[in-house]
Amino acid sequence: LFRSLSRARASISAVAAMSAGYSGGAAAAAGGVSKTIAVLAGDGIGPEVMTEAVKVAKKVGELYGHSFTFNEYKVGGSAWAAAEAAGETPSHLPAKTVDACAASDAILFGSVGGPVDQQHEPRWKDCEKNALLGLRKRFNLATNLRPSKVYPFLSHLCPLKPSIIGSGVDMLIIRELVGGIYFGEHKREGDKAWDVMEYTVEGIKRPVIFAFEAARLRRKKVTVVDKANVLECSRLWREVARDVAKGYPDVELDFMYIDNACMQVIQKPSFFDVVATSNMFGDILSDAASVLPGSLGLMPSASLGDGLHMYEPSGGSAPDIAGKGVANPIAQILSAAMMLRYSFKLEKEAAAIESAVDEVLKSGKLTGDLLEESQRANAVSTSDIGNAVVANLKGPDRKS
Repeated sequence: LFRSLSRARASISAVAAMSAGYSGGAAAAAGGVSKTIAVLAGDGIGPEVMTEAVKVAKKVGELYGHSFTFNEYKVGGSAWAAAEAAGETPSHLPAKTVDACAASDAILFGSVGGPVDQQHEPRWKDCEKNALLGLRKRFNLATNLRPSKVYPFLSHLCPLKPSIIGSGVDMLIIRELVGGIYFGEHKREGDKAWDVMEYTVEGIKRPVIFAFEAARLRRKKVTVVDKANVLECSRLWREVARDVAKGYPDVELDFMYIDNACMQVIQKPSFFDVVATSNMFGDILSDAASVLPGSLGLMPSASLGDGLHMYEPSGGSAPDIAGKGVANPIAQILSAAMMLRYSFKLEKEAAAIESAVDEVLKSGKLTGDLLEESQRANAVSTSDIGNAVVANLKGPDRKS
């Protein structure tokens, strides 16, 4: 087992080395790169926030001498509607889109899904499941990264008391994404139903190794979240984690049951550095942690595959505000920054976007979701935020 983990570690460390805090940028120093990105804006606010993310990424490319080509493809309800209009068989994930993604260097994803009261309609029924799970399975997007950070200058938006978040909140939740109960057998017979959770050593070791690699560049602490007092799958997670830990003597490892972890994310969020967990537990825990920054509009994510990775905001399609120009594009913009870091190894460029976002947020130029209700008359538009981030971008030869 340990020999196999060592081989896997070598294949992952190059990607993990680009996680937060790494001062890389070798690719930029050696000359500009040329990359093709499949843009899947999707439904609801997806197209609006995607426009701003692409705008920011293109500007970074100009400043650092890179060539980024963004090609748009349909996904979700928009893909279904387009196929119907063309007289074709509708699909939430057309073959053309999948093929285009396979031929690209990265996928920048927006959001999919429609209004709650229309979920029974063919256009929206199982839309997220078909589109997202289809992409995850096709490209083996096995490792999901979801950071949760409370910005000090926006700490008043966090629902927790200042005394709880005073030590700072900055955690990275690493979730296994293509295994476990979500991808197991789902069956019903008469008055009985069952869902099967299944894991292999191979399926566990990739996210766990990534967690240790990422922790080395952060506070050197990994917490594996499980339910090992009940589930055999969780006991296997612990075995793999202990074996991986042998190769990382500088990183602290501890374990926590999922029920306790959900409580501690609220009671002691500063405790967590890097969390590694299974698909379902990661789904639960990352959603709990997503409320800490104060808005889903601040929450990017990355899903890493064997060679192709996908980047998307943690929030949904928000059809109730679609087309109004009020959506917060920060999560989509930060997802583009993660793309530069993890897919293209452009650390300085990713950091430039993150620094520009910090400056915009510090300036008080905010969308309505980041303002108290009494101040929302001062909210700026989606495009205003994108333009402000572009204006605050620093190139390689400019000093702050």
